[in-house]
Amino acid sequence: MIEINNLHKRFGQKVVLDGVTFKIPDGDTICIIGKSGSGKSVMLKHIVGLLQPDEGYVNVEGMRIDKTSKNEIFSLRRKMGFVFQGAALFDSMTVFENTILSMYEYGNRNIQELEREAIRVLSAVRLLPEVNEVSEAEFQKEWNILRNKKPSDLSGGMRKRVGVARALVGNPKYIFYDEPTTGLDPVTSEQIDILIAELTHKLNVTSVVITHDMFSVFRIAHTVAMLHEGKLRYFGDVEGLKQSKDDIVQEFIDRFILK
Repeated sequence: MIEINNLHKRFGQKVVLDGVTFKIPDGDTICIIGKSGSGKSVMLKHIVGLLQPDEGYVNVEGMRIDKTSKNEIFSLRRKMGFVFQGAALFDSMTVFENTILSMYEYGNRNIQELEREAIRVLSAVRLLPEVNEVSEAEFQKEWNILRNKKPSDLSGGMRKRVGVARALVGNPKYIFYDEPTTGLDPVTSEQIDILIAELTHKLNVTSVVITHDMFSVFRIAHTVAMLHEGKLRYFGDVEGLKQSKDDIVQEFIDRFILK
């Protein structure tokens, strides 16, 4: 479980988080919404230990993040996967190299193990067929083509899937998505949403999704947290969000849908 308790953060005179408190149960898919500058990304940085709170704390698996050692933080981060906005793939690397980058950085040089893990996660995001769906020769042909492609050879949706596959390496318990559908057309956005929902269910991971896309929220969220001017304006399920009588909440939903 991830617990955010009375979290405060300011930069100079600007208050970014002002007493935010909520819990994310294991296996949940939570969408964190709010206008730009409402504190979404800053809160995520507190969860992973990149920022220290001015007051309050974040607790992950019974570990208070601001009170842990660097080694403990690094160990915890190995249970976390990150899908960055725009996928953040390295242009000079192939799909295979981008996918297994974290394993390589942690010192794994066993090419067989690296290939097995790349195939596993790329199959999970449907860039490769399941091994039992095609012949061995057909699978090897598809793998050889995909593994050597560069990000410039991929569509936006495929790049995003490679980014998700990279986040799945090592079977993380938590996956953090930063605006996963930004820049994608509506059809591809829906496909990515379906993928997030499937992975959450199939792999039993906890998914934390920062998004402005209310259609994504309606499709995938178990829980919604809305930040407004540094405070938690709404916390609950999707139906409660839709039916909220809070003017700020309804304005945010209506403004997006009317775009």
